[in-house]
Amino acid sequence: MNTTPYNVPEAFDAGADSYDELVGANPGYHEHLRLSARRMELPGGGRGLRLLDIGCGTGASTAALLTAAPHAEIVAVDGSAGMLARARAKDWPAGVSFVQSRAEDLRSCGVHGPFDGILAAYLVRNLPDPDPVLRELRGLLAPNGVFAAHEYSVRDSRRATAIWNAVCWAVIIPAGRIRTGDAALYRYLRRSVTGFDGAMQFRDRLQRNGFIDVRSVSMPGWQSGIVHTFLGRAAA
Repeated sequence: MNTTPYNVPEAFDAGADSYDELVGANPGYHEHLRLSARRMELPGGGRGLRLLDIGCGTGASTAALLTAAPHAEIVAVDGSAGMLARARAKDWPAGVSFVQSRAEDLRSCGVHGPFDGILAAYLVRNLPDPDPVLRELRGLLAPNGVFAAHEYSVRDSRRATAIWNAVCWAVIIPAGRIRTGDAALYRYLRRSVTGFDGAMQFRDRLQRNGFIDVRSVSMPGWQSGIVHTFLGRAAA
């Protein structure tokens, strides 16, 4: 399976059936998504808010947004038809809708702002060119709207890099091979994380692409220094 950033949606199509089982075995996976959604500080339980979940996969990040903002309208988008099929098969309130689109093609697929908040979970490092997409997402935000990227970033820390590589070779890659018969996607996952921006570099990237009040907070537990919430806003 070829898993360059240009065909990541197709790679996730192939892994969709086992994806929920695999991430469910990751301690803290769902709680950390909920933590990033809470860190967006969406007011009023989301009443009157319109949110975008970009790169929603099988709906784990969508569920996290619903926990933080149960009364919001949520548009959940993913480029993988297989992952979206898994997401749509779950029970959702009427305010949640799903759209198949690559992050680069949102407007042509009918996804238009303004949004009061955007959550991008495990998306940005998979983009062939993150900057145009980040500028597009910033443009889709309402004035003062909040953007959160829930993302791996280990390059700033030798310890985090070592832990990540050890977990990949000892757990993630073997488990992926057992469940899917093909570990190529999970080898790509390891490489995509080690090659992605360090936390400081990604904060700088967000600022260059027009976000203000940029900051980041790491996750607790063994993923401290490995998974982070990166936050920014659109100018008022």
